[in-house]
Amino acid sequence: MNRLFGAKNTAPKPTLNGAISNVETRMETIDVKIFKLTSELQTYQQRLSNMRDGPGKNAIKQKAIKVLQQRKMYESQKDQLQQQSWNMEQAGMMQDNLKNTMATVDAMKTTQKELRKQYGKINIDKIERLQDEMAELMDMGNDIQESISRSYDVPEDVDEAELDAELEALGEEVGADMSYEGSMPSYLSETAAPPTFVDEAPEPSKQKQAAQ
Repeated sequence: MNRLFGAKNTAPKPTLNGAISNVETRMETIDVKIFKLTSELQTYQQRLSNMRDGPGKNAIKQKAIKVLQQRKMYESQKDQLQQQSWNMEQAGMMQDNLKNTMATVDAMKTTQKELRKQYGKINIDKIERLQDEMAELMDMGNDIQESISRSYDVPEDVDEAELDAELEALGEEVGADMSYEGSMPSYLSETAAPPTFVDEAPEPSKQKQAAQ
């Protein structure tokens, strides 16, 4: 039976990365061959530069032409392999992007399920009642603060005209006090005349008459 249908192939299937690695190995082998052919062409070029025209020089030229043809062939193969490697790398990047996209979608689905499960445990009505209670407590706090900070016996109906009048009156009082403190009573001045109620000093002749 195996001879008719063949045995089942149990070898692992090639992967994209493995194919890229094989192509790169082939390009390295071709690079070695191109390097050898280029060195051979340089040798022929040096020999031809020192030879005169003739059958010998023509024979060297024919060998150089064959070497150049071989190098072009290998360069063409290398270009093809580079294109293949590039295409496989592009396919690999697309494959990686697709895997990342699928992983992202799976994560989003899992997150969506978890969010629905968590949101299902939340009661909106309870949250609204809690907000209303908090608002009432805030209002009660504001009322308490206003009540505590209330002032006593302080008139609140003072306008700007009354303030200006009060300030002007205070200014006049201050001016009067300053003028009083800066002046001196007339009876304390050195240039002031003696009081009129003081008697004049008696003359000497009058004192003698009085003694007799």
